[in-house]
Amino acid sequence: MISKRKKLTLPLIYTLNNIDKKTRREIIYIVKNNNNDKEKVNWVINKVNEAGGIEYAKTKMNEYKKEALDILYSFPESPIRKGLEDLVLYVTDRKY
Repeated sequence: MISKRKKLTLPLIYTLNNIDKKTRREIIYIVKNNNNDKEKVNWVINKVNEAGGIEYAKTKMNEYKKEALDILYSFPESPIRKGLEDLVLYVTDRKY
């Protein structure tokens, strides 16, 4: 499918695994050959949104966030634990 040397985001990977073959080929072609074409990149972004790739990634992020916080809460309160909690919350709750 896609070369392992290419770095893909989770929403795109999810989309490629959950769309029809024709659209998958089109997306892969654009990612490999037309990634500087704004119109084509926007088309890919729309396909990722339509396929639920963003929502899937958010769900996974929240699962990992909960897991990380659960692990941190198993340690006694300390400035180090608080700093790590703040880091987890910053990374998962920030708005772009």
